[in-house]
Amino acid sequence: MPTNTPDDNLQDEFFSDVFDTSTVATETDEDESAAPEAILPTQNLQKIAAPEVHDRGPFGRLMEANFLQFASYSICDRALPTVEDGLKPVQRRILHAMWEKDDGRFSKVAGVVGNTMHYHPHGDAAIKDAIVTLANKRYLIQGQGNFGNIFTGDEAAAARYIECRLTKLAREYLFSPKVTTYVPSYDGRNKEPVLLPAKVPLSLMLGVDGIAVGLSTSILPHNFPELLEAEIAILQKKPCPKLLPDFITGGVMDASEYNDGNGSVRVRATIEQRDKEKNKLFITSVPYGITTDRLAESIEKAIKTKKLPIRHIDNFTAEKVEIELSLTPGSDLEKVRKALYAFTECERKISSRIVVLKNNRPVELSVSEMLADHAQRLQEIFAAEFRVRLAEIDQLMIRKTLEAIFIENRIYKRIEMVKTAEAVAMEIRLGFTPFLDIIGHEVTDDEIEMLLKIPIRRISLYDINRHNEEMEALRQEHAQLTDDLGHLARYAVKFLKGLLKEYAKTYPRLTVVEDGFQAIDERALTSTELTLRLSEDHYIGYDIKQGTPLFPCSSLDKIYVVWSDGRYRFTPPPDKLLADATYAPDQAWLAALNPRAPVHYFTAGIYNRDEVFTCVYYEPLYGFTYIKRFTWGGMIMNKDYNLVPEGATVLLLYRGTPEKIYVKFKFLKYQRTSQWAFDPQKVRITSASSKGIQMTAKQIERIETKRPSWWTGSDSAVETASDGMLFQ
Repeated sequence: MPTNTPDDNLQDEFFSDVFDTSTVATETDEDESAAPEAILPTQNLQKIAAPEVHDRGPFGRLMEANFLQFASYSICDRALPTVEDGLKPVQRRILHAMWEKDDGRFSKVAGVVGNTMHYHPHGDAAIKDAIVTLANKRYLIQGQGNFGNIFTGDEAAAARYIECRLTKLAREYLFSPKVTTYVPSYDGRNKEPVLLPAKVPLSLMLGVDGIAVGLSTSILPHNFPELLEAEIAILQKKPCPKLLPDFITGGVMDASEYNDGNGSVRVRATIEQRDKEKNKLFITSVPYGITTDRLAESIEKAIKTKKLPIRHIDNFTAEKVEIELSLTPGSDLEKVRKALYAFTECERKISSRIVVLKNNRPVELSVSEMLADHAQRLQEIFAAEFRVRLAEIDQLMIRKTLEAIFIENRIYKRIEMVKTAEAVAMEIRLGFTPFLDIIGHEVTDDEIEMLLKIPIRRISLYDINRHNEEMEALRQEHAQLTDDLGHLARYAVKFLKGLLKEYAKTYPRLTVVEDGFQAIDERALTSTELTLRLSEDHYIGYDIKQGTPLFPCSSLDKIYVVWSDGRYRFTPPPDKLLADATYAPDQAWLAALNPRAPVHYFTAGIYNRDEVFTCVYYEPLYGFTYIKRFTWGGMIMNKDYNLVPEGATVLLLYRGTPEKIYVKFKFLKYQRTSQWAFDPQKVRITSASSKGIQMTAKQIERIETKRPSWWTGSDSAVETASDGMLFQ
């Protein structure tokens, strides 16, 4: 073990007076049990070897212990459901509180919240939100009043205005107090269940999301009848069928990337075209987790960026989703439908990762493993219930046998003249002595007390035939339970088939499954949706109504803008960007630009990181002209870069590589050569920010990429880079 430094020793002395650190657990190699049990690694989570860390003193140990306690609490008591009953702690406490007060009638949610707070250490708002969420998932809580709208995202009314009660499914298949383990509540005044004996796979039915310290879970909801069918197959030792999520919001789902609870699904809204509405589309379902308001906002945003030819949106959603989209005349309905999936919230990707608590430890499971665990748990619940009932039947049969002997043999007559309690007990024991072989044990004091409490009316109206019928019924029940206890899987299958028959029609599949969504070429949908224009006051953008058209582009494109001083920028297609220059694409800028004049020219185009450009620029420091070929490479949006050194002027910016560059020099007395043609194809390709190679030291008057009218002589007579005119 590393020893404390002098500074740590001083820290120890200080904190020993301020904090009581004697009770703070320190996790060491010698005491591995100091770590909270709930966050120890499991067989599913590989342990990562941590580097050795020196003791940081009492404050460090205090913070470490507190953090571990907080992490353990958030993982085990808040965020993750248990694999045993599929519930989070707050959900378990809500259901237990409702069951305790359940009388079949609706109760105020505010009252349920108050009852739950006897078990739950959090505030009323968190409990109320959990109740609303469970009610909107249909299975366990039935709501009455305004519980919000899962389609529009409207919030529920205040807890004092709405009511709820347990559903028949929850009341019959979640509770069994005789086989439930209880522990004291957080304040020790009440008892709460450790786990509910849930006979249905709740976490897979409801769907669960949770974020803890270092862990998160996302369990997608599945169809209840399909889960029952899969669990039946598991109990019958058959392969578990493939299970796919089923969302309460419906929609269309592509589960090609979903594998037994891991991976992701893509969900689309249902978009209909109706015969009587020729120029309209109707959205009748939304993706899971998306509200109609959020969907409408995404559509409006796509309309503003010219991605959708939609004139008007009408949202008529109430109990069902109904969004009416009025298209511009002449729109292609199928193309608009694809654009809605591509550019709005009409399509959503939902990830799934099942992390749950198993034996109070976090583990990652699949859907089939979750169902296998529940199938085993279901058999254990039945076994516990059968044993409890068998014990009750044994006690009931003994009691009925004692009553029959006591009445039929008139043992009660023996105590008529007895005056003391001890003598009464003695007389009853003497009366039962001839029947000990039937009873199998000596009559106890409790049994004597029970016999003495039999009303005289019951003795006088005693029916031996009825007694025999009741005993026979108990024997048959005992035999049936004994048989079921020996064949738990068979009984569980019978139970699940009964559930399936009862609820198959109540909970049909809502989400339509497709083998795979057809790929949408977003760029093809938007290739010419925008047109950049240049206004008279030198603005460039697609929102400019009056101006010179430059080129069409897509809202998905990135645009480069290069000014004649070498400054350049990448940007999405702008709605309005100040260029403050004249548009001059792929031209010899020098033909109309004095290098000493202010910047007046720019060019723009669609960004392609691997596209090759040729640039010629003049640097006034030495009076040289340089050439380079480059590609844009990576970039940061809306950041200014420099294509040429500061103070230089771009003379030529050409997309691609011209065959030749024709140059005319300024006239100088005694100058032998007045023109040259350069071959740029031998210039190596570099990055946009690199410096070019020297092209010429002479002053250039004109520069072109095609043979100009001012050129004299033939091309065969000109000098090229191979003659050493370009300095590599």
